[in-house]
Amino acid sequence: MPRRVLKLAIRLVGPALLVVVLYRLHGAGVVLDQLDRHDILPLTGAMLLGALNYYFKVLRWDVLLAARGHRYSRLRAWTSFLSSGYVGLLTPGRVGDLLRVQYLRHDLGIPYADGLALLTIDRLCDLYVLLAFAGLGVALLGAALTGELALVLWLGVAVTALGPLLLLLPGLLRRVAAVMYRWLPGQPELAGFDRFLAGLKQQRPADIARAVVWTILAFVINYLQGYLLAVALNLDLGVLSVVGLLAVSSLLGLLPISISGLGVRELFFALAFPLLGHSSEAGVIYGLGVFLVIYVAAVIMGFISWQVAPPPVGEPAK
Repeated sequence: MPRRVLKLAIRLVGPALLVVVLYRLHGAGVVLDQLDRHDILPLTGAMLLGALNYYFKVLRWDVLLAARGHRYSRLRAWTSFLSSGYVGLLTPGRVGDLLRVQYLRHDLGIPYADGLALLTIDRLCDLYVLLAFAGLGVALLGAALTGELALVLWLGVAVTALGPLLLLLPGLLRRVAAVMYRWLPGQPELAGFDRFLAGLKQQRPADIARAVVWTILAFVINYLQGYLLAVALNLDLGVLSVVGLLAVSSLLGLLPISISGLGVRELFFALAFPLLGHSSEAGVIYGLGVFLVIYVAAVIMGFISWQVAPPPVGEPAK
């Protein structure tokens, strides 16, 4: 009985989170007011491309799992990715992505430490490809983004790039973990952390390169969505401008102070659009459109997946 109640509670988390999204969509009407029937086709195309974006990310997940000798059915890979990504999109810093570790433990019997290592590699692919595009974006928009804004953005790129490099210093990380573990209740052993570090080393460069290719394609789809949105809103934005704007806004969206960058993205666009010859209002409308087309569409897919395959509970598969 308790497990049945727990499963029901987990399933109901999905609708509760969807309510949060709908509540935060109070600005969607402003976007829709800018559209007419001629704009429906590019807008619909932009939303449908979200499925292709996830397809490339699922292929990347398959590559990383196969490199460790694990085989996941394509349907289960989709549902676990969409369901965990659903929570990730609705939590600051995308911490909901950690649910993928629970799916791996339950479905494939992968220990948490190994699953976390796989997830870390997966997220690092996203991070460093994003940083490459963000650096390109700042350079492309360099003529418009000057002064303190450009300085802050370059510092953001540099700091974000340097942080994960600590993973290349396992000895230092282990000493830091040992200090932290002493303060945790029960003083857990470092064996799990050692296994996590070992898991990071087991990914071959060739497999990581393949994962990066799928990551680049996923980002390209995102930027194509942004371009189609600009077309639908009758905004004169070139492809390179869209790449720069979305890459930089995605980097800012990594800050754990908002949900899917909502608010941070609109503020950046409000500052950047006048420098590109558009009004601040157009920037805010475009930012809300990005949230509607890219993130809300992904949330809807994740909501459906959550009902089909909510995070599993119980013992791992034998």
